[in-house]
Amino acid sequence: MTVTPPDFPHDVAAVHEATERLLVSVSKLDDAAVGEPSLLPGWTRGHVLAHLARNADALVNLLTWARTDVPAPMYASAQVRDADIERDADRPLAAHLEDLKESAERFDAAADALPQERRTYEVEMRNGVVERADRLPLRRLAELELHHLDLGVGHTLDQLSPGFVDSYLAFLATIKFAGHPDLPLLELRTADGRRLRTGRAAAAPDAGAAPVVVSGSATALVGWLTGRGDGSALDSHGSALPVVPPL
Repeated sequence: MTVTPPDFPHDVAAVHEATERLLVSVSKLDDAAVGEPSLLPGWTRGHVLAHLARNADALVNLLTWARTDVPAPMYASAQVRDADIERDADRPLAAHLEDLKESAERFDAAADALPQERRTYEVEMRNGVVERADRLPLRRLAELELHHLDLGVGHTLDQLSPGFVDSYLAFLATIKFAGHPDLPLLELRTADGRRLRTGRAAAAPDAGAAPVVVSGSATALVGWLTGRGDGSALDSHGSALPVVPPL
């Protein structure tokens, strides 16, 4: 399966734009709304906002690793990551906004500082996932776009930027779920004619297994694959729509 190389400058610019959209939405909240439940079980909006800020700093660690060749983990530990989110979740809106802005600026600076020749450098994310440095902006973009939905502030799947939808669908098919043992072989067919294979046998097209074909808009496919849509707008051509493993 062909993996499309990341477009680092485009993705960095898209991160900046998505951050601005997020800040506009968040600025319309108040302190009480920050403490209300988000669409993620067990998390308030404050938890989501705290996670987004700390994720920016975690990716700064990886971009710095790629630039300097000095290993640095995303988070000191899973326990520290979770504790930081809990610590910051209950802050007032103004504190969240300031943290989001400042952490976004740190991410932008770290991305700008990464030389072109270091962009293919590989770093280790959480849970041992190895990633190229030039794909880290797309990883950040996904955090911003998907968690903007999770805030439950009226931002919907249809408002995801088309560029993100196309890039992330390709990432999900060719990287995230390619060869995944808990997902059957799938052929994703978009309304504009693209066909992407993913799942258990995606890396072995001569294995002979017939794929489950799932058709629909790229947006609906991304929503389903990321757990932000129920798949009701998709056509699985007579087969049961498979259960997608958590991201």
